[in-house]
Amino acid sequence: MSDWLGSVFPVIKPVIAMLHLSALPGDPGFDTAAGIRAVVDRAKSELADLQEGGVDGIMISNEFSLPYLTKTEPITAISMARIIGELLGDIRIPYGVNVLWDGRASIDLAVATGAQYVREIFTGVYASDFGLWNTNIGEVARHRARVGGGDVKLFFNIVPESAKYLADRDLKSITETTVFATLPDAICVSGLTAGAPTDVQALATVKSAAGSVPVFVNTGVRANNVGDQLAIADGAIIGTYFKKDGVFENRVEQARVHELMGAARDARASF
Repeated sequence: MSDWLGSVFPVIKPVIAMLHLSALPGDPGFDTAAGIRAVVDRAKSELADLQEGGVDGIMISNEFSLPYLTKTEPITAISMARIIGELLGDIRIPYGVNVLWDGRASIDLAVATGAQYVREIFTGVYASDFGLWNTNIGEVARHRARVGGGDVKLFFNIVPESAKYLADRDLKSITETTVFATLPDAICVSGLTAGAPTDVQALATVKSAAGSVPVFVNTGVRANNVGDQLAIADGAIIGTYFKKDGVFENRVEQARVHELMGAARDARASF
């Protein structure tokens, strides 16, 4: 197992919580009347609930920038940097960022805000709900080096949501060549959409093929399945379950965070 995970997180099999930012300036759903102050205030409130609930890390993303772009406009990362700047004094745990769906912008934001990791679709070509989706990991990796982001860890989502890999390849071979040729720091395995269950067999396939690269379950983790998922995966990234009633659009509810993290701690004690 890669030793970087233990150097960032003080526990085995860490649970990283998504901190979903409300729609931002430039997004169709941005509340121009409330302004960016309302986005900051909600983020501060949800950050407090996630940390008090005991999560091991957070991932700050523009989850409500729907519909997503594969090359974001500058205003998105600029707005996120401003918001994260206001959150930094409150963050007590490891944190990462994700500018959906733009790997280069995610790295820029991480370097600018001191984030330790990013998650994105860095490899592959897909037919997606937002058009033909191509990537260029060689260019992104070189960009990371140029901007001084060599220490920023890259989480590769190799089963992207709302998209289908165009090449006729199985998940095992995709994992093996991703590890060999593109040098991920971690691999994420997802369901069809945010909050959708991740197939346990798919997770096991990726884990067996990933060698020493950590594998994270990326969607659909709940209090009643976190033990089974962490029995296979090296960590989990969780967003929807922490929301009121487990609904994607709702705010984080601290009681649900406590519930899941209690189940995760019980599971980790047996590993």
